[in-house]
Amino acid sequence: MISTRRVIVALVATAATLTACSSTGGAPESSGGGSNAGTADTPRATIAMITHAPPGDTFWDLIRRGAEAAAAKDNIELRYNGEVEAPNQANLVQNAVDSGVDALAVTLAKPDAMRPNVEAAIAGGVPVVAFNSGYDNWKDMGLQGYFGQDERIAGIAAGERLKADGATNAVCVIQEQGAVSLEARCAGVAEGFGGKIENLNVNGQDLPSVQATIQAKLQQDPSIDAVLTLGAPIALTAVESASAAGSTAEIATFDTNGALVDAIKSGSVKWAIDQQPYLQGYLAIDSLWLYLNNKNTLGGGQAVLTGPSFIDNTNIDAIADLAAAGTR
Repeated sequence: MISTRRVIVALVATAATLTACSSTGGAPESSGGGSNAGTADTPRATIAMITHAPPGDTFWDLIRRGAEAAAAKDNIELRYNGEVEAPNQANLVQNAVDSGVDALAVTLAKPDAMRPNVEAAIAGGVPVVAFNSGYDNWKDMGLQGYFGQDERIAGIAAGERLKADGATNAVCVIQEQGAVSLEARCAGVAEGFGGKIENLNVNGQDLPSVQATIQAKLQQDPSIDAVLTLGAPIALTAVESASAAGSTAEIATFDTNGALVDAIKSGSVKWAIDQQPYLQGYLAIDSLWLYLNNKNTLGGGQAVLTGPSFIDNTNIDAIADLAAAGTR
């Protein structure tokens, strides 16, 4: 397994970061990805990055910024797009192949829906890597690599942390029903926690509904002493739910954004698991550039793990400025 340190060394050796350029749906646009720097003297290539996320999601903004930074450094035209519905996401893969992209970076939140088009792209000679979701599926689908975390391992770590915090009755909030990575997280949480725990499905695209659902759950069962969410916006919503319900349940979460930094500082969110989304986006694009130009691969046939690590009041100050800048 490639270590984080080795990844950083590799990035330092290859990166002259970071002017940002990207494109959405094939139309180039400029974006602030960092300080001005040089661009690789390699042939211009086009890479499509296709995710299962809607536009404007703060977590996915971090992934996109990382991808844009790598694309700017690597002389890549980045075509970034996302669809929540799996069939539409699979169609984006086919559209990208039909448009003649040189490589693909994809998420595999719902791998069965993605498999036919992804495997067809690989059979057609298009290099493909996965990132963020698809840890259990990328290898058997024939992809070149995976950049993200093992969601079960991350879940176990979260469950053990809840237990160490003294929680005995927890709720694991899933914001997208059927997403295998989210379900794997909650399964891992149950394994590591060992206490009473229940999954609570909510519609992550409707935050008022999320707030009402969590609030109702806390009012229904006042013995709930921990709410674990799987995304920063859901965690911030859960804080409001607990307040409205008069609950003393502690809130913890997977994933971060700028607003969550203040919540951890204030203590309204106890801790967060960081999987380094900026790094996932960066490595996905940079690895494809390395392959296109030098036939390099990362990971030695294993996933390149970017998490998990815990962020709490003991280390939040170290990343606060980076979060405000939009890279953590």
